[in-house]
Amino acid sequence: MKRILLAAALAISSVSFAQSGIKQDIDIIQSAWGKTKQELINESMKLQEPQAAAFWKVYDAYEAERKELGATRLQLISDYTTSYETLTDEKVDELAKATLKNNAAYEKLYSKYYGKMKKTVGAMNAAKFIQLETALQTAIRSETQDAIPFIGEIDRSKKH
Repeated sequence: MKRILLAAALAISSVSFAQSGIKQDIDIIQSAWGKTKQELINESMKLQEPQAAAFWKVYDAYEAERKELGATRLQLISDYTTSYETLTDEKVDELAKATLKNNAAYEKLYSKYYGKMKKTVGAMNAAKFIQLETALQTAIRSETQDAIPFIGEIDRSKKH
């Protein structure tokens, strides 16, 4: 039932969902760790000035790009939830390719910003940031995946 309710909520408005997706990310992080993403990163990085100021400048640029990818990911989820009951091979193929492209874009973003962070705060701190960011995004993806039905899941539940 939780999955059906989320699917319905996602289907209501992909635009408002994409805008609220950032809030959803924040809610997932706060429910798991009881802190905002920025608080978690700040506590984990433990940077001192002037390194901290330089880090946050690069981080802000990273977040701007990540949010665009996140909005695309949320749009794909919304598209899936509005069409999963009538999925065709063509639609599944379109969604799968777009999702794989989005996942690859995240990996490219991590690589791009690892290099920028390394120049700004050194390899150890850059790796720490990427490790933390990957963990946070994995948690968000996991929560999201748990909330949407697998292909054919609704059909199987109707047969019982």
